[in-house]
Amino acid sequence: MPFGIKIVPQNNQGLVETLGKYQRSVDSGLHIYIPLVQKIRKVSLAMEPLSLPNYSIITKDNADVSASLTLNYHVTDAVKYQYENTDSVESMAQLVRGHLRDIIGRMELNEALGSTAKINQELALAIGDLTNTYGINVDRINIDELTPSHAIQEAMDKQLTADRERVAAVAKAEGEAKSIELTTKAKNDALMATAKAEADATKTRADAERYRIDTVQAGLANADDKYFQNQSINAYADLAKSTANVVVVPTDKATDFGNLPAAGELFGKGLKK
Repeated sequence: MPFGIKIVPQNNQGLVETLGKYQRSVDSGLHIYIPLVQKIRKVSLAMEPLSLPNYSIITKDNADVSASLTLNYHVTDAVKYQYENTDSVESMAQLVRGHLRDIIGRMELNEALGSTAKINQELALAIGDLTNTYGINVDRINIDELTPSHAIQEAMDKQLTADRERVAAVAKAEGEAKSIELTTKAKNDALMATAKAEADATKTRADAERYRIDTVQAGLANADDKYFQNQSINAYADLAKSTANVVVVPTDKATDFGNLPAAGELFGKGLKK
């Protein structure tokens, strides 16, 4: 009976089937089998990447988002992987989608968009070890993209623009208010400075006037009758030079004016007229 030779590569496991039925597992290396009766099926145990295409998920607040993720897995049980599921990889992908849909479905849109790291952790915990079910273990899982629908994106863009305009308007109003405040303060400071300067000037004039009065009063306090008589003579002399026709003088001093040349001249001019 002829024999066949089968080489199982490194990091692979061979599944020996006899008449279509699984018989045993063999490791990597050279193996002999009986053609037409036996078959050695190779199963890779190496880590494999898997990209799951975008699919729609509805959030708690009824927002439609598109999720895209990638994962890495490797076969941990070749028998279960090959014989207990017609497509273990697709079954695993459907399980991942279901858990992701459940996790995001319990979140509102803004929370989901800002919590991809949290979603990754919850998703990895929810999947757990799939060895007993599919003979597969998921080593790493990551959400690459979580995008709202086009309509929601447009609404978010409008909201963002409105928020920016509102912030700009508030900043402008605050700037104008600050400018008005500074201008008012400057005007008030100028008014106060002007008022203070005027008050200081008034005080200075009052002090000067008070000093003049005090000086005059001090001089008058020490003056005798001769000083006042001299002042009276000077006053009457000024009156004599004026155009007045009548001069009123105190009666108690009238007899003294005859001795004054200026007064005599005054009276002489009056008699000639």
